[in-house]
Amino acid sequence: MSTVTTNSDRLVSLDTLRGFDMFWIIGGHEILIALSAITSANWLTWLLARLEHPTWNGFEPYDLIFPLFLFIAGVSTPMSIASRRSRGASNGKIYRHIIQRGVLLVVLGTIYNGLPTDWTNASAWADVRYPSVLGRIGLAYMFAALIAMNTQLTGRLLTIVGLLLGYWAALRFIPVPQFGANDLTPGHTLTDYIDRTLIRVGVLYQGDRDPEGIFATIPAIATALIGVITGQMLMRTDHGGMRKTTTMVLSGLVCLGLGWAWSRESVVQFHLNKNLWSSSFVLYCAGWSLLLLAIFYLVIDVWKIRWGTKLLVVIGANSIFIYMAGNFIDFEHIANNVFAGPASLTGAYGALVIVCGALLIKWGLVYLMYCKKIFLKV
Repeated sequence: MSTVTTNSDRLVSLDTLRGFDMFWIIGGHEILIALSAITSANWLTWLLARLEHPTWNGFEPYDLIFPLFLFIAGVSTPMSIASRRSRGASNGKIYRHIIQRGVLLVVLGTIYNGLPTDWTNASAWADVRYPSVLGRIGLAYMFAALIAMNTQLTGRLLTIVGLLLGYWAALRFIPVPQFGANDLTPGHTLTDYIDRTLIRVGVLYQGDRDPEGIFATIPAIATALIGVITGQMLMRTDHGGMRKTTTMVLSGLVCLGLGWAWSRESVVQFHLNKNLWSSSFVLYCAGWSLLLLAIFYLVIDVWKIRWGTKLLVVIGANSIFIYMAGNFIDFEHIANNVFAGPASLTGAYGALVIVCGALLIKWGLVYLMYCKKIFLKV
């Protein structure tokens, strides 16, 4: 019989991986772009190409940032539930917290996209984009957590299979007015049609479709649930660190293989597609997420090699804050004022100095919050 821990100790590897994920959003990508203006090295050109999203079908490492964050949220979920239960919280209170957190993330996502300047003008709200990255995370997390509260491993696995097969079958066999069934071109899919039908207020990101729309949240729940299963496994006290690492590596390879095969098998083909959050994309990203967590967990929590991890931990500990702050604080403008002198002395490297300076200011802000134990929790 398996046993799990119920303490609230955080895995350093998990916060480090979350910080690593956020690093590419808050400055890592911009640093490479600034470097490309200085040198045309082949390795840099190749790396920058990996940090672009495919137009439609396909996969690049940059596509992993969003699902990796959702996977990490899933990993944290059983730990959070166990922690609340150990403090005496009833199931009712835990349900309420889960739903409140999901709704708040949806609201924060809408705020991030931009609210009308005149809140009293009803027509202005028609120009707001309501689907968002945070909204997708909030809804997927919320439903995954509610499922986790009421199922064990077998139920969670069956739910994942049902979500992925059901989503694939819906897009393949349900006809869309004017376009029919199994038309997976932009704007013609069942996902896009349902979003256009349900989201009658506000705008969609691409006009006739939105990559963070409602219907594709269904497979995103599976992404979070894979994280939930991983988190539950990491809590087991009857498994050692190496066994947990091996489990994640093997599971990751299986997910990678299944996702890759599903994207290529002609009979049931479902391309890797971030815009649709295709079922093959869920499995493929889960595979890479498991492998990344396995590496971070082995090095940081098993081997206890933690040199430099705090650089990323402080970002991961306030990831939502720094994500939101980047949309409301002009860090580059501040960096231009603070680092104008050094930038002017470095010639061609001036833009790189400013970008690095902006990242340093962001990091300094979350580091100060970390030292003061100020965490934006939702």
